[in-house]
Amino acid sequence: TMVAVNQSSLHPASFLLLGMAGLEDLHIWISIPFCLVYLTTLLGNFILLFVIATERSLHEPMYLFLAMLAVADLVLSSSTVPKALGIFWALSTEMSFHACLTQMFFTHLSFIAESSILLAMAFDRYVAVCDPLRYVTVFTRSLIAKIGLAAVARSFCVMFPTIFLLRQLPYCGHRVMPHTYCEHMGIARLACADISANIWYGFATTLLSPGLDMVLIGLSYALILRAVFRLSSKDAQLKAVGTCSSHACVILVFYTPALFSFFTLRFGHSVPHHIHILLANVYVLLPPMLNPIVYTVRNKLIREKVTRVLLRTGR
Repeated sequence: TMVAVNQSSLHPASFLLLGMAGLEDLHIWISIPFCLVYLTTLLGNFILLFVIATERSLHEPMYLFLAMLAVADLVLSSSTVPKALGIFWALSTEMSFHACLTQMFFTHLSFIAESSILLAMAFDRYVAVCDPLRYVTVFTRSLIAKIGLAAVARSFCVMFPTIFLLRQLPYCGHRVMPHTYCEHMGIARLACADISANIWYGFATTLLSPGLDMVLIGLSYALILRAVFRLSSKDAQLKAVGTCSSHACVILVFYTPALFSFFTLRFGHSVPHHIHILLANVYVLLPPMLNPIVYTVRNKLIREKVTRVLLRTGR
């Protein structure tokens, strides 16, 4: 029991989240775009999931990956935004230690899963453009299901150790977190012990999950472009570029803010703290909102189906 007592006294019972520290006076104003973006995210992704689920013509690999992306987006934004709004509206700034770890786990888990799905989509586009005759035999329903399961399993395996890394740290009563949500390094920095294991683990997993995915996505796009420029007709070239452009937009939207956030946290010591927090929020707010919009605008088939659904409900 002595150990148990000791363990529980190491963790604070709860953390106090300050939101955008330094911009407290603006919390109500900051909450407006947060709220609008979140509502747009929910609406956009649920419509996309509904359309893909109900339209038989959309039961193709590309759209099934898109449905997985929508689920990951909903988990990513729902893990963070409702709590952030609670803080901005001064409804609840407190969060229990275990709730904080749970939030961190699901936020990072959905981010890594999304990165894995984007990689699968790049491979899908690669086979579609570079080896179209084998596309149907490669991308079977069972392969797509396995890819979905692999994305979740991989994210779980990457994130699970962080829970133990954070649980064994002593916090010495430090419980004030200048952030809108709990994330791995944000929690670790409150500890009053050496956190180099957390820093190295965070760095290694970032390089090996989103980092490696970006390299492989870049490689598949280089091969796609090489194949496109070998196509004889201009029409075929444009069509190939068209099928990849929406995916390329989504990749840029997803990785750019995350990279900015990662590098400013590691190296941008002169960057004001509220800029760090803003960047950390951009990457959980923007991609989930923009993904369904990009695909609906760029993809003719989805655009037609979504329009039909909206017109039906509007009547």
